[in-house]
Amino acid sequence: MTEEVLVAKAPFKNADPELQTIADKIYTGERLSKEDGLLLFQKADLPFVGALANYVREKLHGDKVYFNRNFHIEPTNVCVFSCNFCSYSRLYAHREEGWELSMDDMLNIVKKYDGQPVTEVHIVGGVHPKMNLYFFVDLLKAIKAHRPDLHIKGFTAVELDYMFRKAKLTNEEGVKVLKEAGLNSIPGGGAEIFDEEIREKICADKVDAEGWLAIHEAIHNAGMHSNATMLYGHIEKYEHRIDHMDRLRQLQDKTGGFNTFIPLKFRNGDNDMSNVPEVSLVEDLKMYAIARLYMDNFPHLKAYWPMLGRQNAQLTLSFGVDDIDGTIDDTTKIYSMAGAEEQKPEMTTDEIVTLIKQVKRKPVERDTLYNVITEY
Repeated sequence: MTEEVLVAKAPFKNADPELQTIADKIYTGERLSKEDGLLLFQKADLPFVGALANYVREKLHGDKVYFNRNFHIEPTNVCVFSCNFCSYSRLYAHREEGWELSMDDMLNIVKKYDGQPVTEVHIVGGVHPKMNLYFFVDLLKAIKAHRPDLHIKGFTAVELDYMFRKAKLTNEEGVKVLKEAGLNSIPGGGAEIFDEEIREKICADKVDAEGWLAIHEAIHNAGMHSNATMLYGHIEKYEHRIDHMDRLRQLQDKTGGFNTFIPLKFRNGDNDMSNVPEVSLVEDLKMYAIARLYMDNFPHLKAYWPMLGRQNAQLTLSFGVDDIDGTIDDTTKIYSMAGAEEQKPEMTTDEIVTLIKQVKRKPVERDTLYNVITEY
């Protein structure tokens, strides 16, 4: 065993024997079982999982913290689905309460960044029946015609499932159409919690776990990458979190197409689950740490700073996280509408670099696929 590992093991010499066994697995590179993951949630304290997660994080990435220069387009918050945890969308029957951007509106958002060194546009929103597959094909083509170098990361599996079914296309056929139009990758939204009983209670009417995973597999098989998320801290139990991460880990074993895993904290502002209390910051940090330990085949772990707040995102960098997303530039409302700390989610590149340097980490600007653009 190397000196580095022996030093890292020191804090755990008097640990619970079951937890020490898990620590030994981490140090020797052995995969954790579902039972191991559950045990970490049930018995391990924050310093224990934090130290292990930081060991793994530094083994993978050293002191580097990744971010990118990006902006969001949210075509609409009008949606045919009614997820209980959602503070963002407005039902199609009440669409006058929401917004619907035209093609020109969205192209004008892109043009606003002409001459600026942004590398990614992130397109995600509600599921609007009039914004179908071919509407978005035209949008993708228009964006690529205007700015060919811009990476388009667009549409959750929930949006894609609806588009493909309405167009009467298979996942493979639909993915091919969008890729040819200019789609480069997809985000990880809509995963929520895969467990069928929990999903029935919080988002019964949208694509199920099997469908979500099938769309991401089709994306990967088409040579594109995607991200993966999990909505935690509501009515799920620890075993549901482990089951969710395990299904993602299995697909990653099969395809290798996921870039990053993003745990998303449930926020209870202005939604149908406002009676469910939010979990503590300690629980947040423990979630990130255990995710880093369990998701051993995911190269990156991201903390979405507009959801957590800047200072809390800084803290996660000691608990397994190596990515805090991007500049965003006040172009997303999904979390601010749910009561997140960041009501105006924008940071300049200088602000992100400073935020990272304040906790003695090394800022690295990346593109969507984690190719390094600038090391600061």
